[in-house]
Amino acid sequence: MRSVPTWALVSSGCAPVFLIVGWLVAASLQGPHYDHATQTISVLAAPGNSGSWVMTAAFIALGFCHLLTAWGLRPAATAGRMALAAGGVSALVVAMVPVPSSGGSLSHGSVTAVAFAVLAAWPVLAARAGAAVPWALRPFPSLGATAVMTVGAAWFLIELHLHDVAGVAERAVTTLQSVWPFVVVLSCLRASPRDGYRS
Repeated sequence: MRSVPTWALVSSGCAPVFLIVGWLVAASLQGPHYDHATQTISVLAAPGNSGSWVMTAAFIALGFCHLLTAWGLRPAATAGRMALAAGGVSALVVAMVPVPSSGGSLSHGSVTAVAFAVLAAWPVLAARAGAAVPWALRPFPSLGATAVMTVGAAWFLIELHLHDVAGVAERAVTTLQSVWPFVVVLSCLRASPRDGYRS
């Protein structure tokens, strides 16, 4: 089982920080008319909004963090690493294809859907069997993470149609999707040498 470089802990740990700080700062620049509960994160990056540059930068930073983590997460199955990298690329594309200041956008919605899908799928695709495998890469935790993320994404889609608490749902699922790579990397670095794993 190959080891994980310690810099992967930095890249995976910075992902949720960039995302959450990004939406908090962008929302504060946007002012009191922005509603965290009902409005999405993407609205903050819409052209013309006061904090659009902050949210755009946060999406770009998130994308690069996922790409670096996928590169360094060598104990994970290749399919999972590719899915995590695809999630990073999707975050970069989201930054380049922002939602318009008014109305919807098929291209932005499509990229966002792809991002949600690959980031929900990557844990189960990264799973490996065996006693020497770090716990967060084992089948049961990986399947559980994918299941929770999938339910969260479905909740977000429902809330988008209901126009109720889409902002809350999106923040919940994106936070989980940005934190899970850090959990996986941490589990790899803490794997016990007696289990045959080099950290």
